[in-house]
Amino acid sequence: MTDERKPLWPWIVMITLGVVVIVAIASLVWRFVNPPVSPLANEEDPRSVIQVEVVNASGRSGAGRQVMEFLRQRGFDVVEIGNDTARPRRSSVIDRVGDRTSARKVAQSLGIADSLITTDLDSMRFLQSSIIIGADLDNLEPFAE
Repeated sequence: MTDERKPLWPWIVMITLGVVVIVAIASLVWRFVNPPVSPLANEEDPRSVIQVEVVNASGRSGAGRQVMEFLRQRGFDVVEIGNDTARPRRSSVIDRVGDRTSARKVAQSLGIADSLITTDLDSMRFLQSSIIIGADLDNLEPFAE
């Protein structure tokens, strides 16, 4: 009676393929549930990149720069960054040109609720939205990573 051992490599291959399939399905579901936000105001015009300014009113040094880098990595055009001494509890987005869709895209990319989008038209600013970083900055996407 011979004790013949069966090779392990078929099991290793099947387990590896199973893990790859599970990861691919999970990635697909994640993208479906959380689709990436387009930085374009007009999807048909690749030159219509949404222009924003970032105002750090959180009191935390470097928060504005961190949001700027986060947005630029996602394709938004951050044209200005500044600070404010006001300390709002909640971060918000201000629509500067009457384009609520663009403001909503900016808010969504940062994890800011639609209810925190306001409109304050200002034709002297050459941008679509202003982002005011408040005391809740730890709840925003750039700080969750």
